[in-house]
Amino acid sequence: MTRRLAGRAAIVTGGSRGLGRAIALALAAEGAAVAVAGRTEQVWNDRLPGTIGETVTDIEATGGRAVAIRADLTNRDDIGLLVSAARDALGPITILVNNAAFTAPGRPPSPGDEPRAKPAKAAPGAAKPGWPPFLGTPLAAYRRHFDIVVFAAYELMQMVCPDMIAAGGGSIINITSVASRLPGDGPYPDRSGGVLPGYGGCKAALEHLTQCAAFDLAGYNIAVNALSPSKPILTPGLAYYASEFVDTAAADEFAQAAVELTMVDAGVVSGRTIGHSQVLDGSFRPFTVA
Repeated sequence: MTRRLAGRAAIVTGGSRGLGRAIALALAAEGAAVAVAGRTEQVWNDRLPGTIGETVTDIEATGGRAVAIRADLTNRDDIGLLVSAARDALGPITILVNNAAFTAPGRPPSPGDEPRAKPAKAAPGAAKPGWPPFLGTPLAAYRRHFDIVVFAAYELMQMVCPDMIAAGGGSIINITSVASRLPGDGPYPDRSGGVLPGYGGCKAALEHLTQCAAFDLAGYNIAVNALSPSKPILTPGLAYYASEFVDTAAADEFAQAAVELTMVDAGVVSGRTIGHSQVLDGSFRPFTVA
């Protein structure tokens, strides 16, 4: 079987579980060497299974090549070390998947941290039980969403671009969400989707960053796109908040769309926010940024 990504090296952030894990496995199945990045080296919450080491083990079990790299994306030193470690282990990076996000119940504890108290019940005004409302989201939590989803992605993109330029091209995929467009137009007769000011706000910024980077990188054959689930995908992070959806998609299906997006013509498909179903069925409209 021909492996379409053979000879390429990728970084996938948030690779211990959910979409990040599925994408790492799918890239490796097509022959890419994958740096699986994240903070989770040991399971710290039964409802959030998976570690970066387990993802690497699963890749290696099927003959793939991967390395687990612990990285705290709120730490700029860790971001630089992530890129250098991935490059040293796997070679020049020509695929970057910015998947990591800050979702409930937060982040794994660091060594020496005090035990955490159980989360309080949702504050009045939450769109759904357990979903954090605007009045219940402190500035520090709001800022952390942007630290991980936007600022880390920005710096990672800058750091891997020299590899991509030297290689004659590359692909950057920023994982986004319909949350970037919720609650949408007022006066919000149906708030069932949740407000999610931090998560939705940082995803909206990531989509704008995608467009800006695509414009500036058009001359280097680097495709920069944002990939969004076309339907809810019950990852552990989403299931922490809600589980009742009429129609859902599988993480593996989304991961296959990510694989296909790594191989688009950067002169034709870049600067886009695309639903994963549109990638798989080819129905998205080509868009030239050059």
